[in-house]
Amino acid sequence: MRFDATRALIVYSGVLTAAFAWILLTGAGKGDGAFDTLTVHRLNLTENDGTVRMVLASRDHFPGILWHGQEHRRPDRNDAAGFIFLNDEGTENGGLIFGGKSEGGKITNFGHLSFDQYEQDQVVNLEQGEEAGRRYGGLSVNDYPATPLDPDLPVKLSKMTPQAREAALGAMRSSGAGGQPRAFFGKSSDRDALLALRDADGRVRLRMRVTAAGEASIEFLDAQGKVIRAEHAT
Repeated sequence: MRFDATRALIVYSGVLTAAFAWILLTGAGKGDGAFDTLTVHRLNLTENDGTVRMVLASRDHFPGILWHGQEHRRPDRNDAAGFIFLNDEGTENGGLIFGGKSEGGKITNFGHLSFDQYEQDQVVNLEQGEEAGRRYGGLSVNDYPATPLDPDLPVKLSKMTPQAREAALGAMRSSGAGGQPRAFFGKSSDRDALLALRDADGRVRLRMRVTAAGEASIEFLDAQGKVIRAEHAT
């Protein structure tokens, strides 16, 4: 009997397909499969209708901005692994990212947990960072306008010259379109324990500080940033 390689390959492929289908149906068909170790680059958690609600990804497979089920490129999101949280509409509304490395004796390290306003940016974030020997960490609260953000803004900014990009960001900050910081509690890169409260325009109006040396102060500031009242203690 003559050996038919093509027929043998078809039979072999069929057996493998049937075996794989049997594994899926018996081991994970009802979602009750058990695994000791699962190694992946990216996991998408979805609803029954396919809406993605959470993404867990490595740095090389991290998504861009997820907006109403569509992914928009984000060139500046290339240094972190972690989770992205999405709302019922498949739009990003927070996340947990982290990263760190040492190159040539220079350490960079960070962790960041945030929760977003609807169709906007981070309202609450808890983060820590280290760069060039300076370390900070704390809790921040921010204000954003009711209008939606532009999910294609990172791509537009990446195509600008550094000067044009800084001008565009400055205009956004001045108009309030880019949001304003309102409160921070944590440790500054100068090693001060700090509480800073800002007005709706992002200007510090109350600042409480304890330096690493133990000097304590409370300062009230006017809209121009001038201290109008202060209490100091050592």
